[in-house]
Amino acid sequence: MTPEVGTTKTRVVPEIVAKILAGRGMAPEDMATFLYPDYERDTHDPMLMTDMAAAVERIVLAAQRGESTVVYGDYDIDGITASAVVLEAFAAIGLPARSYIPDRFEEGYGINQQALEKLKGEGVQLVVSVDCGITSVNEAKWAREHGLDLVITDHHSVPEVIPGAVAVVNPKRPGDHYPFKELAGVGVAFKLVQALQRRLGRPELGQEKWLLDLVALGTVCDVVPLVGENRALAAFGLKVMRKTRRLGLRSLAAVGGADITKITAHHLGFVLGPRMNAAGRLEHAARSLELMQTADGGRALEIAQELDAMNRRRRSEQDAIFKAAHTLAEQYADQPVLVLADPDWSHGVVGIVASKLVEKWHKPVLVGQVLGEQAKGSARSVGGFNMVEALRANAELLTKFGGHFYAAGFTLPTERLDDFRAGMCRYFEDSRAGDYEVPEMAADIQLEGLDGVGWPLLEELDLLEPFGNSNPRPILELGGLSVSECSRIGVDGKHLRIKFSDNKGGHLAGIGFGLSEQFLDLRAGQLLTVRGGLSKNEYLGSASLQVQISDLIL
Repeated sequence: MTPEVGTTKTRVVPEIVAKILAGRGMAPEDMATFLYPDYERDTHDPMLMTDMAAAVERIVLAAQRGESTVVYGDYDIDGITASAVVLEAFAAIGLPARSYIPDRFEEGYGINQQALEKLKGEGVQLVVSVDCGITSVNEAKWAREHGLDLVITDHHSVPEVIPGAVAVVNPKRPGDHYPFKELAGVGVAFKLVQALQRRLGRPELGQEKWLLDLVALGTVCDVVPLVGENRALAAFGLKVMRKTRRLGLRSLAAVGGADITKITAHHLGFVLGPRMNAAGRLEHAARSLELMQTADGGRALEIAQELDAMNRRRRSEQDAIFKAAHTLAEQYADQPVLVLADPDWSHGVVGIVASKLVEKWHKPVLVGQVLGEQAKGSARSVGGFNMVEALRANAELLTKFGGHFYAAGFTLPTERLDDFRAGMCRYFEDSRAGDYEVPEMAADIQLEGLDGVGWPLLEELDLLEPFGNSNPRPILELGGLSVSECSRIGVDGKHLRIKFSDNKGGHLAGIGFGLSEQFLDLRAGQLLTVRGGLSKNEYLGSASLQVQISDLIL
């Protein structure tokens, strides 16, 4: 059976949705195409990617010869899902392959020579990378000199010198003719599968769509823009996931309290994703890959429960590091870029901490762990500051770096931390990245009172799903409301639960995550304006409307 992921028949663009899209700069003639993705129309010819033909021919040769082959993936969820996609496709073409995922703590990000030496010693003849390798110039040189063939598939920013591998498949390569440049690593891996399918007729036409659940998971969680081909892959991938055959995904959703048959992009980003990433952040990502592959229901549930426990541990570590890093950041409050490091901060968790510090400080943040003579960490950006270019401008201080416009990783000698901090701030000023201002969160819809806020409105807004990077959930601004009830909930009372009313008898519930401290004096009867996203709250079998509060204007 082939999952149904074709064209949506209805192509109506509701007035309020058209207004939102126009406010986001979309032309009227593009709105229906955006709202109603089409799998055939919105996915492009994989052979347009530079070196895709060479990659396919080398893999086909390996299958014909029965060569020992390894899929070398990154340890985050993009790399895990990409590994699972390619391994499944290789099995379909008769190429038995195994996975290699480096240890975050012992080996670090990307392809490393020690791993290649080990694989070569075990008789491996072909290594296919997913979600990594574009900066592995020296490693590719070693592989070439020692008779180990390397095919690289990646989506990260391309350096000036490209590795000398058998094939380097990356839509961001200069001169590449692939029309969509923002695929996640798992997206590029899926294009490799489609190219193999075109060459060999396997996987059987249509059966590759069963991989879209993994493609959607990696795409959403890697926070690539959910527009163009990514939107199509995520939208149809969610449809496949709701009927997924993967026992691991079903178990992980159940452990996280999500109904797999009603899964949304929100659940991928905030329920499945964090639990799958927890393994690579605290121990080893191989556990999450096994979860995606296992056909044993008992084992699937066991791993899902282990990942859930790891995720709770990760949150505890993250909270402690965030508090310490926020305190340290106050010492550098006058600097345009925050560069923070400490021996006690696990570099498996600092990426999430950096993201939270960006939200708090509204400036680029780099957070690292001091590991003796080396410091290793993660970077997150905001506004017009290109993080990977900033790192490139300071490359002489760095041992290793790579990533995207808004997110990157880095390693450098500990003794160069002060020089690095100065260099990043200097780049900020010299590049005029400081000209941007972090915009106040603008409302997509402004209403007075609660007239028109109901299930029909939510149904229209949900046409914009899946929400994510470059397509956020619409923000409503609801004026003229008063607080009917207010309570503090969650651990340490961090969150707010509020019931609002208007002067016409309308009522709406709201939840404000992490807002308790900001609105300590909120009281019943207080007049205010609410900003937030409208959503459905399901609890004990009943559903109600709620607004997820982003701000309260008193």
